[in-house]
Amino acid sequence: MRTALTALLAFAAGVLLMLWLPGHAPAPATDATNAIATAATDNPATASSVADIGDDSDGSANWPDQGPTPEQVLYAQPQMLRDALAKLGPRVSGKPNLYLVAFAGDGSEDVFRNEAEYAARMFRQRFGASAHALVLENNPASLATHPLASWSNLERALDGLAKVMQPDDILMLYMASHGSEDHELLVDMDPLPLDQIGAQDLADILKEHPFKWKVVVVNACYSGGFIPPLAGDGTLVLTAARSDRSSFGCGSESELTYFGHAWLVDALNRTDNFVDAFAQAKAEIAQWEQRDKLTPSEPQSHVGKGIAAQLDAWRKGIAAGPAVPFAPAAPAPATSAATTTR
Repeated sequence: MRTALTALLAFAAGVLLMLWLPGHAPAPATDATNAIATAATDNPATASSVADIGDDSDGSANWPDQGPTPEQVLYAQPQMLRDALAKLGPRVSGKPNLYLVAFAGDGSEDVFRNEAEYAARMFRQRFGASAHALVLENNPASLATHPLASWSNLERALDGLAKVMQPDDILMLYMASHGSEDHELLVDMDPLPLDQIGAQDLADILKEHPFKWKVVVVNACYSGGFIPPLAGDGTLVLTAARSDRSSFGCGSESELTYFGHAWLVDALNRTDNFVDAFAQAKAEIAQWEQRDKLTPSEPQSHVGKGIAAQLDAWRKGIAAGPAVPFAPAAPAPATSAATTTR
């Protein structure tokens, strides 16, 4: 099914980009940042082409007025991902290492970018050299600094990690976006044609890669629906809500979601035990929801056989650092239209 959809979207992307940038060819470059910067500098007309669009009829509301064009961003992705993988740092030998991929799916709200970037920073600073972090995110402010959060980049990131991780290492995915009642994560950076990722899709992606030990955190509405396809031996799954419940704290006015605030910022700065942190976060979220008179989200968890012991083995060599304060990411640049909420 995805093959057919990919072909259709690729055709649509080609048409879109021909309409957007007639006659423009991206400049060659030796690294991802230079690829974007060189293309924009050498052809300022394309760099500012988005500024001439005054409405969202073509899906450009969240694209920055100044900066790389959609074509330049797509062209730069392979090199950006290679660069991100190269910056992970050397593996600490003689013990399990943990490799975090933080995935911020919705480019229209900074809250998901805030959480992805904070998770990466907090894991590296608090848990030391055996914790490695890679950020995939959709946001107007980071088109030239982080690879996109897309199905293809997620697969490429996992391909790259499979080459450096050892059998006793732990893969951790932190997926943050809006979720639908049919258990699909929103993957959106208009006007790029990005595939959505459903619960079974994510399970299938992971099955294609040789990771025995996994921690999958899905921070989205209705995310409990991700547990059945992801659950299994060697896997810890944590979700922000029940399969039929909303979670809270997303939106353009929020800096953090309830779950991101409670689990990442509050609980994991007090303990390095993910399951204990989840219990603390669940209790804290319940208090906030009661205070705000919201229908309880009821975060869910699954602890697969063996994963708790493997996480214990990873923690044995960790002298957890001090709490890492949260600060929101730098604001996004001006876009061609006001950001809409979902």
